[in-house]
Amino acid sequence: MPVLATTNFNIILSVLGGWVSLFGLVSYLCKESFYLSEALISLLAGVALSPHAANLIRPLDYALGSEENVNAVTLAFSRLVLGVQLVLAGVQLPSRYLKKQWEPLSILIGPIMAAMWLATSLLVWALVPGISLLHALAIGACVTPTDPVLSAVIVKGKFADHNVPKDLQQIIIAESGANDGLGYPFLFFALYLIKYIGDGGVAEQGGARVAMGLWFGETWGYTILLSVAYGAVVGWVAKELLHWAEERKFVDRESFLVFAISLALFIVGTCGMIGSDDVLACFVAGNVFTWDDWFRLETLDDSLQPTIDMLLNVSIFMWYGAVCPWELFSHSEVVPLGRLVPLGILVLLFRRLPWVFAIHKFIPQIEEVRQAIFVGFFGPVGVSAIFYLYVTLEFLHTLDVDGEHRDDVKNLPETVVVVVWFIAICSIVVHGLSIPLGKLGYYLPRTLSRSVASPDGDGPETISPFTIGSRVTTIAIRRRSGGQSGKEASPVSGRAVFKIGGSIIPRRREAPSSELPDQREVVDASRSSSASAVEAVQGLSAQNSVLPPGRTIRFPDESRLPSGQSARVAGSSEP
Repeated sequence: MPVLATTNFNIILSVLGGWVSLFGLVSYLCKESFYLSEALISLLAGVALSPHAANLIRPLDYALGSEENVNAVTLAFSRLVLGVQLVLAGVQLPSRYLKKQWEPLSILIGPIMAAMWLATSLLVWALVPGISLLHALAIGACVTPTDPVLSAVIVKGKFADHNVPKDLQQIIIAESGANDGLGYPFLFFALYLIKYIGDGGVAEQGGARVAMGLWFGETWGYTILLSVAYGAVVGWVAKELLHWAEERKFVDRESFLVFAISLALFIVGTCGMIGSDDVLACFVAGNVFTWDDWFRLETLDDSLQPTIDMLLNVSIFMWYGAVCPWELFSHSEVVPLGRLVPLGILVLLFRRLPWVFAIHKFIPQIEEVRQAIFVGFFGPVGVSAIFYLYVTLEFLHTLDVDGEHRDDVKNLPETVVVVVWFIAICSIVVHGLSIPLGKLGYYLPRTLSRSVASPDGDGPETISPFTIGSRVTTIAIRRRSGGQSGKEASPVSGRAVFKIGGSIIPRRREAPSSELPDQREVVDASRSSSASAVEAVQGLSAQNSVLPPGRTIRFPDESRLPSGQSARVAGSSEP
């Protein structure tokens, strides 16, 4: 008799597949109409399915009951997601972007990043009881980098297209990619000092001199400079090999599209083996890989990279929701909740915003004050912070004496876990809700005041009520009388129709109905030109010259148009 096999493997596949499918059914509504990020929604789903709730995602069971194994899995998963994300971020940038825009980018990842680190560290030092400045510097370094996964909310999609200039989107992508890898110098500056002078030099000999020698030699020389060189070499070699294979028609379309993702996996694995900065190497490799803009332009019509991006984002934030130490936020002995809440608020307000605002005139992409406030506020903390958190925990384990934490860092592991996780959760929630709440707070009072001022819709102009989700419906709904032209439209109802569920960003002005061609004329025109359209497409197919927009490459498996494509092209009349 069949037995229900509720194994961990079956459960996790069912949960992940079911959630991705359910979210996919309403993904456009959530992201493009309500401006909710998939990170926030997946985090909440992870919490609901975690051991604290439905107990369908059980991280401890997957890690053989060991908390250290859970930490190792979380670190490896974060490395994977950051590696893929940063290669794709580098590929998205235009040709030679790092070379052309090195001045504003150096400002963002130099003085502004240093100011973010110091400001966050001082807030941690002031609000976390019994913590030293060195420990605060280590915690502040974990949350200094801006997260490329959460930054995608403001550089992709309809909101970015309507509100964020293209050059500003690009500098945000470049900064979030570069400063992720540059978190190592800030973190290990504090960690090396903790190791060699934290206990007065009892456990480790050499003092600050050895600590700074290791910081310059290992962190800057081996970790940073080697990763930049390695990423540039691997990206350039990969680009040349792909050029060579494409010119000889050795590569098919599927392998061409997945090449950037496989490149990310290769770099993460090899950099992990040599102990270099895989995050920074991935970003540099992605930008060098498309240095001549060839790969970026050839994949403009590609949906594989965004698809992989979405799957990784949904998966990792579900995992974060399940492994986050929620119980420590309210029951921690090192940081009470009464200090965590103001710390999270102050970090979001003062970690980045004042410094970007103060120096924005030196960044050409930030042209207005409101853009400076926007860029300063949207510097989210997410996957990169969790990555550096577990890098810190790994380093602190090397300071153990006889299997026990050294006296001066006895409470540091728990402190860094609680503070970094809490700030990351605050950022995911606040930045995930900022855009929809900001739009709601801006438009709703004005809409209500307008509808009260003109309750019957008889004013000089028709006023549109507030909507979040579909085309704005006018207050005065009118109908044609008898279908005859020249007669005045009569109001059906003077009551405002408030509808939740549509776009609050104004769309492009559509042509009035009087200027649109009659439907019968369109049908007649399409019928008269259908034969010539089919003949034209068949001729192009015979010459093997039909390609999607932006493409110049024809792959060997695309020598002939797929079945039905000619009809699809002939029938498409959209611009």
